[in-house]
Amino acid sequence: MTTNPPPAPVPLDQLQFALPQKFDSVEEERQHRKERLVVALRLFGKFGFEEGVAGHVTARDPEWTDHFWVNPFAMSFKQIRVSDLILVNHEGQVVQGRHHVNQAAFAIHSQVHAARPDVIAAAHSHSVYGKTLSSLGELLEPITQDVCAFYESHALFDDYTGVVLDQEEGRRIAATLGSHKAVILRNHGLLTVGDSVDAAAWWFITMERSCQVQLTAKAAGKPVAIEHDSAVVTRDQLGNDLVAWINYQPLVAGHADALEGAFE
Repeated sequence: MTTNPPPAPVPLDQLQFALPQKFDSVEEERQHRKERLVVALRLFGKFGFEEGVAGHVTARDPEWTDHFWVNPFAMSFKQIRVSDLILVNHEGQVVQGRHHVNQAAFAIHSQVHAARPDVIAAAHSHSVYGKTLSSLGELLEPITQDVCAFYESHALFDDYTGVVLDQEEGRRIAATLGSHKAVILRNHGLLTVGDSVDAAAWWFITMERSCQVQLTAKAAGKPVAIEHDSAVVTRDQLGNDLVAWINYQPLVAGHADALEGAFE
């Protein structure tokens, strides 16, 4: 009996690995951001993150960088198409599109985008577990590998004065967010940011799930926390926007049914 030699390893440069796209024109990049914004909104709808007219995801325009694209006021996340998106300027005026803007979306997101030039997208919604944890006025604790992405990388906005319609309140939220990827708005919900729509959406989705895990674990008993040094190492491994973008891709592919008609 002859024994064949084992197969040789495939060279690394011949293995497929998706990375964020590069664009030849600002028009291509704008269209891409709008499409990814609609994908995120559709997924948020499918995952049950909408609560009436509450909730908004924004994407900074690649050319007019003090403008952002956002979902229209009072339109279901599940039904939004690219053609429905509106472009809002730094004064809260709609400059493209034919729908109203949610004033809370402008008050919060405009100040976040202004304070963080590195942020391309921001996501906020009144998801069940996020607003539940927010009512406790607590941060996420390092009790699982996944949540370590937020370890010392999220903050608590420890105040509530009603629906955010004032830009000054938005500035306070942006200041609390600081350089972090997320902020828990007490008695309100979650806000996440990223250097792409995909990253901001992934941070929101995994943060919502982390809130669910923390609430469930504490209801069941006393969770064992990951030690500080290990939590920091894990955050450095999992907590950057490229890793978020990579994690988001199979999630989108697995929910293609939610995207029918989205790009019209």
